[in-house]
Amino acid sequence: MDLFTPIQVGATQLKNRIVMAPMTRSRADADRSPNSLMAEYYSQRAAAGLIIAEATQISEQAAGAINTPGIHTAQHIQGWRLVTDAVHAQGSKIFLQLWHTGRASHPDFQPNGAIPVSASAVTPAGEIHTPSGKKSFVRPRALELDEIPAIVQTYAEATKRAQAAGFDGVEIHAANGYLIDQFLRDGVNQRTDAYGGSIDNRLRLLLEVTESVVNAWSVDAPGERLGQRVGVRLSPKNPYLDMRDSDPNSLFTAAASALNQFNLAYLHVAEGVPGQFLAGEDEPATPLMRDVYQGLLIANGGYDFNQGTTAVTSGEVDLIAYGMPFLANPDLPERFRSGARLNPPNPLTIYAQGAAGYTDYPFLAVTI
Repeated sequence: MDLFTPIQVGATQLKNRIVMAPMTRSRADADRSPNSLMAEYYSQRAAAGLIIAEATQISEQAAGAINTPGIHTAQHIQGWRLVTDAVHAQGSKIFLQLWHTGRASHPDFQPNGAIPVSASAVTPAGEIHTPSGKKSFVRPRALELDEIPAIVQTYAEATKRAQAAGFDGVEIHAANGYLIDQFLRDGVNQRTDAYGGSIDNRLRLLLEVTESVVNAWSVDAPGERLGQRVGVRLSPKNPYLDMRDSDPNSLFTAAASALNQFNLAYLHVAEGVPGQFLAGEDEPATPLMRDVYQGLLIANGGYDFNQGTTAVTSGEVDLIAYGMPFLANPDLPERFRSGARLNPPNPLTIYAQGAAGYTDYPFLAVTI
């Protein structure tokens, strides 16, 4: 067993265990519709066993970045259908990552200039790129109890649209300092109601969203069960967007254990290998989560080919998600297989517009 060994992930058969991690690339149209350039980009990378498409906003309120795609209109469904058809034509599978940025937004992105929402009214440090330039984050508004069910329902509606757009499944983005993560970690969540305080309470939104998404995906195939088209992404130690928790190992071990009830396709954990910026300073959470989680585990966090191979062959994890290497190497699995040199990514074009630094990275030369 290695990175090239096929694997059944929920209801989806994958040709290998090399996953393309979700990466914001800011190439969507002005109305946040995916387009033909995005279809080309993803289809180029269809050597991956599974592609997890970039974070995609589930509503207008969920937005927090320029030219990121949505999944909340009929036009978005049509745009994503270009992408899923292109990926399927190349023999790969693709999940859509469902995203609500929460406090990691700005009134410039919000309907009618509203204040962004979060678990609590705690302002993140730093700045955000808005359509009118770089600005400081604002103090968010804590969601009222009676608003939360509507947020949960929005995830379900986005799931139904993703299925209509031809995706093989969805991934709930509960990582990297966005809305669900803001409820999970006590550096932001200062609530005293049913969604704050204890670990069980802080897990509540994650579990409600997961249940909603699992039930929203229409199961039609014989033998398929609820949950097999849904993944969840967590990031126990990621400090991005001014995030922290007083006891992340206990929190995220409890999260992994609680997610067992949903029979998910996978749990995706973003935690850096030693020396990477996502790595925590204390005991890593991923092995502790592995001990209690009963399903498949995807690891992400700066793995190279050798580290990924070791992690899979040893049974530490089941699949490895690669981000930046896939950005610059559309044929990454073949480069891994042949030992070829990797293209370096151009940091200046990661979030730029157009094909440069997006669809123009070279493939390996073919010799006859």
